[in-house]
Amino acid sequence: MNVNRYLERIGFGGEAKPDLATLSKLQYRHLTSVPYENLDILRGVPLSLEPMELYDKIVVRRRGGYCFELNALFGWLLCEIGFETVSYFARFLFGEAGIPMRRHRVIRVKTEGGFYLADVGVGSIIPEYPLKIAENEPKSIRGLDYMFSKDARLGWVQNVKIGGKWKPLFSFTEEEQLEIDFVQPNFYCQHSPDSIFNKKNMAAIRTENGKYSLDGNTFKEFDWQTGESRECECADGEIPGILKKYFGIEV
Repeated sequence: MNVNRYLERIGFGGEAKPDLATLSKLQYRHLTSVPYENLDILRGVPLSLEPMELYDKIVVRRRGGYCFELNALFGWLLCEIGFETVSYFARFLFGEAGIPMRRHRVIRVKTEGGFYLADVGVGSIIPEYPLKIAENEPKSIRGLDYMFSKDARLGWVQNVKIGGKWKPLFSFTEEEQLEIDFVQPNFYCQHSPDSIFNKKNMAAIRTENGKYSLDGNTFKEFDWQTGESRECECADGEIPGILKKYFGIEV
């Protein structure tokens, strides 16, 4: 496992230091270089959370993954650079009618005297830069406003403003999780009939202007600057070409 090869994989140039500027650049470059995707789950390929196997998949074979894979390897990179990190379990709340189980991994990073949440493991509208874990301090990132609030039951809640209203993205409490703690939910997400991850194609990657995503057989392109989006339905035979051209994935 080689840090420089990982940095090359995400297009990070310059010196990597344990400071906020480096953390911000790392998160942005990761989100615009490594796709969020569930293709191995759909193909019945077991997902390993062993660091060496994650490195082989994401860095060597230039694939993507989902939160248990992406944030695990990203956390390893941060520690190698010198950051102090802690992993938490989170509940992904966006679009949910009730309170779901904890099935999301996030990283708390300490740098420059503060704590920041780093997350490269979601395909939807998470911040592209680390967000300081502080109550009621909104921050605008690429045209979207984000803010942490506190909830007596859910703990820290990361919110995004949509249509003038704050919507919860996910929540977490501050119990440190060990690597072994993610094995069971990772298995659940692969195999449970209630899991959203084993039903259809999921792929997403940020671009300098917006985002590409694949939802089932629907390919979508969104432009942050203009607010315009387009989508098209793809035949099964077109999916491999879409994955290669827009997400850099060959399966």
